[in-house]
Amino acid sequence: MKRFIPFLKDGPVVAVVRMNGVIASGTRGPSLSDASVAPLLEKAFRRGKPKAVALVINSPGGSPVQSSLIGARIRRLATEKNLPVYAFVEDVAASGGYWLAAAADEIWVDGSSIVGSIGVISAGFGLHDFIGRYGIERRVYTAGKSKSMADPFRPEKAEDVDRIKRLMEQIHDSFITHVKDRRGAKLSENDDLFTGEVWVGQKAVDVGLADGVGHLVPLMKDRFGDKVRFAVYGQKRSLLGRFGMQIADDALATLDERTAYARFGL
Repeated sequence: MKRFIPFLKDGPVVAVVRMNGVIASGTRGPSLSDASVAPLLEKAFRRGKPKAVALVINSPGGSPVQSSLIGARIRRLATEKNLPVYAFVEDVAASGGYWLAAAADEIWVDGSSIVGSIGVISAGFGLHDFIGRYGIERRVYTAGKSKSMADPFRPEKAEDVDRIKRLMEQIHDSFITHVKDRRGAKLSENDDLFTGEVWVGQKAVDVGLADGVGHLVPLMKDRFGDKVRFAVYGQKRSLLGRFGMQIADDALATLDERTAYARFGL
């Protein structure tokens, strides 16, 4: 009968955006990118006059640029709509995943959530000995001495390593600035805070990377009352994916994702 009585209001709405997976600019697999997350965030902030937006995050990180773009979008929408944003970490919010969490006004974790890894990593292979063993000669022609930087089919050069490290330090500085801007005085003086170290559950709270141990439903009920309702927004698989027509592509994406999670023992 309630639906037919116009002066009785439903409970307040909290929009929930689920953000799961590796952060990457490509379209392969269920990765997070600004392009894929933007429609979810726009709906979450604008549809149904929510009282708040909750981000449910489970990500080992990935692209620093995509992390920055998504984080900036979250802050822009939060400012435009004047809405509080809460982040709830599931298994892991590390590296770029923590960048996303730091875009929220408050960060809440499970007692076993892995949080942090505020650093930058670059990895690859050196294959020059392998191709030499099979009589393969690598031929590269460039206009510009830096165009063939860190070629995996040539011996490693000290100047290439130095150049990569300088680039990584710039990205790391941007990451640190973002975390300091968002967390401010909540951060502890721990010397390992920006070294790429990770913390679990309450330890993340102790160093200021999270605000407390808590879960989505009970915390939102505590903030907005027992009648709070949840509007959930999450990424959907493509039509081809749902019919099993992207098996090879999804298998590669799954391998990439499992490798990223494996760094944290997950």
